[in-house]
Amino acid sequence: MRNAVRIALTAAIIGGIAALPGLALAEVNAANSPASTSRPFKTTAVARFDTPWAIAFLPDGRMLVTEKGGQLFLVTPASAKSEVSGVPRVQAGGQNGLLDVAASPGFARDGLIYFSYVEPSVGGGTLALARAGLKEAGGKAGLDDLAVIWRASPKGGGGQPGGIIAFAPDGRHLFLSSGDRMEPETAQNTDTNRGKILRLNLDGTAPADNPMAAQGGVQAEIWSLGHRNPYGLAFAPDGSLWENEMGPRGGDELNLIRRGANYGWPIVSNGDNYSGVPIPRHRTRPEFEAPVIYWTPIIAPAGLAFYSGKLFPQWRGSAFIGALRGEALVRIAFDSKDGARQADRWEMGARIRDVAVDRDGAIWLIEDASDGRLLRLTPAK
Repeated sequence: MRNAVRIALTAAIIGGIAALPGLALAEVNAANSPASTSRPFKTTAVARFDTPWAIAFLPDGRMLVTEKGGQLFLVTPASAKSEVSGVPRVQAGGQNGLLDVAASPGFARDGLIYFSYVEPSVGGGTLALARAGLKEAGGKAGLDDLAVIWRASPKGGGGQPGGIIAFAPDGRHLFLSSGDRMEPETAQNTDTNRGKILRLNLDGTAPADNPMAAQGGVQAEIWSLGHRNPYGLAFAPDGSLWENEMGPRGGDELNLIRRGANYGWPIVSNGDNYSGVPIPRHRTRPEFEAPVIYWTPIIAPAGLAFYSGKLFPQWRGSAFIGALRGEALVRIAFDSKDGARQADRWEMGARIRDVAVDRDGAIWLIEDASDGRLLRLTPAK
């Protein structure tokens, strides 16, 4: 009863968006969709990395690639790569380490990059967000004026850090996913920023127009709550924000992220606990936002990217998701307002950690392996 009262109060504070009539979306189990039998693309291996985690494109077409162990590389489309110096020490192991990287919306002007990582701390590593200048001289690259602009509260934690960065289309704010760190109850506790999607100013502070800005502290950062292990976060061409996260034993999710909404973890899920203990399904608790698509059995969704390129015009407006457990690339088609379906699932024979699209419209993937390949996908003909 105490938990139910707390959730009701939270919904009231942040606007009760998830409880409004007419906003619930149909839940579709995409795991029932068969794998695609043909590939309309050819795959070219460009470079290899030791357990890579994320890809980010710079305006000139080069990429930044992170390795979970704490290395950052500058990579050309022609496969030349050089390590970027000045990366802070990370706590690497399991799901933790150096995570996402993204170029500032004003990179051409300010030369800044943002990256997330698990920072060594007492009681386990703490998710942190840093900003630094990318400086190049004498054929070498390094980070300059590095500053940690945000840290998770409380410090420490287990796996499932989240850490995905997405800049708002207007370039004025950034969104950051923060996992529950394997402590499910924290996703419903607004005194911690675990299990949340956060909206921050570019300097890491909380915007004055966030749902709980008046509460101050951690609560002022929260955009949505009730998330488990969010490893995909991206804006669609229409400006809507989408997120994918890993469920427990079943129930991976693709969610449309709404301001102030509560996505229900761990109170509801379309999967069950690893122990076999069932969890109530989303349909039993309509006050929580339900996923648009879910996967049972799981695919372990990772990177998420929307497509607006020229090489594959038939896929404009689609989203692409990397599947770790599923060892696949998944294409999501959006057929109506707030509706989506799994249109393709191509078996790739490797765990796909991240997906990105370059300025020419090629699709880039990176494999989650100790000798993980950076792959470029272009039309088969």
